[in-house]
Amino acid sequence: MGVIIEAVDLHKYYYMKGWVVKALQGVNLSIFRGEYLSIMGPSGSGKTTLFNMIGGLDRPTRGKVIVDGVDLSSLNDYDLAMFRCFKVGYVFQTFNLIPFLTALDNVMLPMVFAGLSVEERRRRAIELLNIVGLGDRLHHKPDELSGGQQQRVALARALANNPSILLADEPTGNLDLATGFKIVSLMKDLNVKNGITVVCATHDMKILGVSDRIAWIRDGVIERIEPRRTVEITFEELFEEPPKL
Repeated sequence: MGVIIEAVDLHKYYYMKGWVVKALQGVNLSIFRGEYLSIMGPSGSGKTTLFNMIGGLDRPTRGKVIVDGVDLSSLNDYDLAMFRCFKVGYVFQTFNLIPFLTALDNVMLPMVFAGLSVEERRRRAIELLNIVGLGDRLHHKPDELSGGQQQRVALARALANNPSILLADEPTGNLDLATGFKIVSLMKDLNVKNGITVVCATHDMKILGVSDRIAWIRDGVIERIEPRRTVEITFEELFEEPPKL
């Protein structure tokens, strides 16, 4: 199982009226093909920034991200857009569905940019919505769906162009416990059955049970990386200072 994503000495700084926010401060991380990696840490730790770097949504201040042997910083805007279209699927905390489109149309939309025919877009969107358990909600708009159903539509949309990598940023953040667990289980099922590499940025402990490895981040630095535990982590441990390496 080779490495599919590698972050090398990754820094990201934001300059704001005379002061600097150092969101990432020298992150080194290797992610293996076909694994389920959770990036865990409290709010403000740098999870989302690292997620954006890996997904080509933002460019680093220093360092690089290599995906399938390609340094993302070497890509022009067009090639980076193609990378985002075909290589990566994105799931966000806020769903980001287009409110005036049906579930079917929301899932079909990314396939327009991939150049698929209307017939093929419709066929694949129906297939994906059936996979996530929404075959009976094809023509419902987001405001006619529950939060969990909207996230399922978002997950189907993320899979529209057969990505090899699924990036999920706080996918359970707006969901109740039971619904969040269903979304997590669904992502794990896709990881196992389809071989999709899943990277999940979160502080939700439900994610731990399905993870192959967990990368703990704090103050823009990876503190430790460990395999999934056989014992449950406590809420207090998640927010305590991690042990020194």
